[in-house]
Amino acid sequence: MDVSFILTLFIIGVFGSLLSGLLGVGGAIINYPLLLYIPILFGFSGFNSYEVSGIVAVQVFFATLSGVLSYRKGAYLNKRLILFMGSAVLTGSFIGSFGSQMLPEASINLVYGILAVIAAFMMFIPKKGKDDLDLNQVTFSGVLAASLGFLVGIGAGIVGAGGAFLLVPIMLVVLKIPIRMTLATSLAITFISSIGAAAGKLSTGQVPLVPAIIIVVASLIAAPIGTMIGKKMNVKMLQIILTLLITATAIKVWIDIII
Repeated sequence: MDVSFILTLFIIGVFGSLLSGLLGVGGAIINYPLLLYIPILFGFSGFNSYEVSGIVAVQVFFATLSGVLSYRKGAYLNKRLILFMGSAVLTGSFIGSFGSQMLPEASINLVYGILAVIAAFMMFIPKKGKDDLDLNQVTFSGVLAASLGFLVGIGAGIVGAGGAFLLVPIMLVVLKIPIRMTLATSLAITFISSIGAAAGKLSTGQVPLVPAIIIVVASLIAAPIGTMIGKKMNVKMLQIILTLLITATAIKVWIDIII
């Protein structure tokens, strides 16, 4: 790889990881299409869907780990939710990532497109605000959280994501978790999910190591910065940014699938 290709990958990693810390996602929602399209756009050989999903899986692991460490001293991590959803997502993500080697390349993009559309739709559903609720008063169904987590894990494992771009709207809309607790807790759950996804991708040889290392280094630098910014931003602005990001990505992926 030449210097320009390395720099391109590094910039992609920084951008995706800034959003990871800022919005409580693993970065896959933006890094997947960036890694798939940007290198080719600049004349590089690029990556296939298997390689992109492998790089993203490893990147999400380190990006979310860094973000969780930034939140560890706050009161926003819901340990019960992490236990229920985290264990279910971990199981599902390993099954999805290990089984993805048996899917055609086009099917991986299709799964990503379906997940992005579902996430975008859920973000537009009106939320009956719980943002002002005392964090100690937050309640939810453990069975429902675990069931949804398992389904998200399977889909996210296939595309190498941690699933935060689906977990966030599920927590907000279905489980009715306050936004700041959602963003912090989703990072922890996504980190657990990424263990299964990364293990599955590595064990099936879907991770090009040098590009993955470049993206990981960028993640370790940028994710904590995004987390610090996210703690100071207006809650509604965070929701708007996340909604626009998910919607734009879903539109782009489906345009490519249809065309």
